[in-house]
Amino acid sequence: MGKTARSLASIATIVAIATLFSKLAGLVRQQAIAAEFGVGAAVDAYNYAYVIPGFLFILLGGINGPFHSSIISVVLKHPPEKAAPLVETITTFVGGVLLILTGVLMVFAEPIVQIIAPGAGPEIQAIAAEQFRIMAPLAVLSGLIGIGFGTLNAADHYWLPSISPLLSSLTVIIGVWFFADTYGPTVLAWGTLAGGVLQWLAQIPAQWKSGMGTLRLRFDFNRPEVRELAQLMGPATLSSGMLLISVYISLFFASQLPVGAASALGYAQLLFLTPLGILSNVILVPYMPIFSKLAAPDRWPDLKDRIRQSLILSALSMMPLGAMMAALALPAVRVVYERQAFDLEASELVSALLLVYAIGMFFYLARDVIVRVFYALEDGRTPLYVTLWGLGFNAAFCFLFTQAFGATGLAMATVGVNFISLIALIWMLQRRLGGLPWPTLIPPMVGIAIASIAGGLTSWGSLWGLEYLLGREGLIVQLVQLSLAGLVGVIVFTLGIWPLKLSEINFFLNRLQRFLPKRFQKNNP
Repeated sequence: MGKTARSLASIATIVAIATLFSKLAGLVRQQAIAAEFGVGAAVDAYNYAYVIPGFLFILLGGINGPFHSSIISVVLKHPPEKAAPLVETITTFVGGVLLILTGVLMVFAEPIVQIIAPGAGPEIQAIAAEQFRIMAPLAVLSGLIGIGFGTLNAADHYWLPSISPLLSSLTVIIGVWFFADTYGPTVLAWGTLAGGVLQWLAQIPAQWKSGMGTLRLRFDFNRPEVRELAQLMGPATLSSGMLLISVYISLFFASQLPVGAASALGYAQLLFLTPLGILSNVILVPYMPIFSKLAAPDRWPDLKDRIRQSLILSALSMMPLGAMMAALALPAVRVVYERQAFDLEASELVSALLLVYAIGMFFYLARDVIVRVFYALEDGRTPLYVTLWGLGFNAAFCFLFTQAFGATGLAMATVGVNFISLIALIWMLQRRLGGLPWPTLIPPMVGIAIASIAGGLTSWGSLWGLEYLLGREGLIVQLVQLSLAGLVGVIVFTLGIWPLKLSEINFFLNRLQRFLPKRFQKNNP
């Protein structure tokens, strides 16, 4: 794979390390919130208030969001001298639109919260409206951060975009630890807003230094590059924005359930999104520029090979992780969250949701991989159409599954929609590219799935045996059980996939070898 492979591995390593720090900080943040507020009205209100400003922050300002992906796709196709004017123009336009949106959100906070959580009590709605106003400026920050991250990645800078979410987590942690007793639940909102401000300020010097634009206002909206970016960014943003409606649908049904359902949903999502976010960035961030460079029809054979590679890497990471996370959901939740205000009953609720989310982890990441291929092909409309159909399925699934399974049904609905969306996108991509490399894709995927199931089952069996011998109570006992049962699952999975001799495994093993002392490295000619 030569130089390209080494470059891809280098990017993946940088992103993995930086994202690991950020995600671990996010986990500590959620632990602090759980210990202080537990599963109850305060965190429910914060989750309702965070829906729109927080979703915009993650959607537009996050790595792999539509702004990030669209800017990479367009900037890489133009010479450097056109990059700065393009970035400054789109920043001016997006910043202006989102500034107006911020004002609207602040004025209509109460009715918006009532729409988001109609089943929540007046006290919860009042807390949520106050937090909503505080976090409304995240709308502007989200667009600025997303544009900045896209330009930095296009300029071959990966560390800062991956590590900067750490700042947001730190501000929330500081707020909860030092000011929660004085200011109550509002510290969650102020901490979140402060983190967004710090993320934006941190990227400005790097963006200027890379020559990718400044804070200059530029109104050259008729530039061909701007129109090209708008044509891709518009449908991509609208498609991703439809996920806001999906989140709203979930919280709408959560508000009809007993108090604590919305906060349990958030705690469970963080546990599966933490490893998913780390591994998805490792795969999506370095592959997005590669997909874009191979988008021309004469390069499609190479593009198909990269699609196969990225899907197998997704399966290698998500399938075993999901299987073992599902098997070990309860002890994992207890180790991470169960202290002070977070009790065993809360752990059982969150672990039930986590089990379902874990089963669907591969569908989540594989869908995102295929969506990025469409973006690279400058087709944002196909993912939009699939997302629109998914909204209907999500509403129907939430209604049906919550009737039968309560809060767990919300997670089941999400996994079901991700699975249906993945199948639809793959079918459409196959038609677009004139086929996909199924003969070299299906056999290893089936082998990985079987090995993952075996690893999950052995993890569950090991956990059952350890609980019989050691009991279930005590943090040290739970850590030992979680570690040993997980290790057994990993060993079984490794033995299961080793006969497949996948080149993707060798790729990362060879990369890992470069970090070992020289005496442990092989002497290659």
